[in-house]
Amino acid sequence: MVHGGHEAGGSARKADRGRPRPACPVGRAADGTWQVHDFAVARALLRGPGTVQAGLGIETVERLPSRVRRPVLYRDGPEHREHRRQTARFFTPRRVDEHYRDLMVRIAEERLAALRAAGEAQLSDLAFDLAIGVVSEVVGLRHSRPGIRRRLERFFPEEFGEPGLTSVRGLYWFLRQNSNWLRIHLADVRPAIRAHRRSEQDDLISHLIAEGCSDTEILGECLTFAAAGMVTTREFICLAAWHLFSDAGLLDHYRSADEAGRLGVLQELLRLEPVIGRLRRRATETVELSCPEGPVTVRPGEYVELLLDDANTDPKAMGEDPLLVRPGRAAETGAGLSFGDGPHRCPGAHIALLETDVFLSRLFALDGVRMNGEPRVAFQEAIGGYEIRGLSVALPRAGRR
Repeated sequence: MVHGGHEAGGSARKADRGRPRPACPVGRAADGTWQVHDFAVARALLRGPGTVQAGLGIETVERLPSRVRRPVLYRDGPEHREHRRQTARFFTPRRVDEHYRDLMVRIAEERLAALRAAGEAQLSDLAFDLAIGVVSEVVGLRHSRPGIRRRLERFFPEEFGEPGLTSVRGLYWFLRQNSNWLRIHLADVRPAIRAHRRSEQDDLISHLIAEGCSDTEILGECLTFAAAGMVTTREFICLAAWHLFSDAGLLDHYRSADEAGRLGVLQELLRLEPVIGRLRRRATETVELSCPEGPVTVRPGEYVELLLDDANTDPKAMGEDPLLVRPGRAAETGAGLSFGDGPHRCPGAHIALLETDVFLSRLFALDGVRMNGEPRVAFQEAIGGYEIRGLSVALPRAGRR
């Protein structure tokens, strides 16, 4: 069954980055960065040796004193692999089902009760509350003062500026981001650390304390999980809902499917619409990229940018009409490279998909639920990420209680 388009070669994308697919699987940008558009080449690079993490704000992290341990997102090699091995237990499908499912259901029901009471709400607010509650449980941020959503919204604004000390605007962003760090530390992370030092708990913060991490290092890990688990999930929930509101056939398919079938729909939507559209790597040794026209050599120190929206719609890997929504396709392709791959593959992939389904399956079970108007899409160019704003959901007056 095909959804989201009627003609071969059409596109169902709602967060289209407006870039035509290039003819070559690997090319080079004007600044010398290698750009990979091919699924197989991108996956091999992510899984193979010879590169380290770049982008995703690593420039800011590199300014930290050398004595401060970097968050796991910005580490590579044996230390990174060992950390992932030790923390893998927090993200297994069994643990997610046994420890977090009931929490997801409770928060989803609370947010939808608020929607029923008000009659209308911004979906991004409902989704962010859900993502904050779930990730806070995984990490251990259960002792926050009121207002965590507002603090995170200030830390992850719709538009970022470049901090600096040589201009008024740069100084503004420098002071703003440092004050935001301090707010989250004082109101969210420090209370959690103190509670965990008094009583050990089975979560990430207790693990980090046992490893001897400082408060600053724990703050860095918490903010990394906030970006990777809260912000991205909020955006995907909004985008998936937009697709379902806009495609009656797809919505019928989603509503009638069992949980595995619904998760397949969400994976297919995420393949088509990766929240993070670009991953960057820096070569630490010579890397050969196998291309149909012959190998491409990446020299040490050169950067490679993986364009996931292109890789995820590579017809060689995804089959016929890769820009259309085919729920059955996910059985073979999953979400493509939307969660990354290799050592840095997102550990919370199952959490994100399950909480999205827990929420959306209940949202679309509400009688008469509708979307008010068309939302707007903005992009964070540095990571190729999208932001969905203005997606208002409403219920008919008779459906309110």
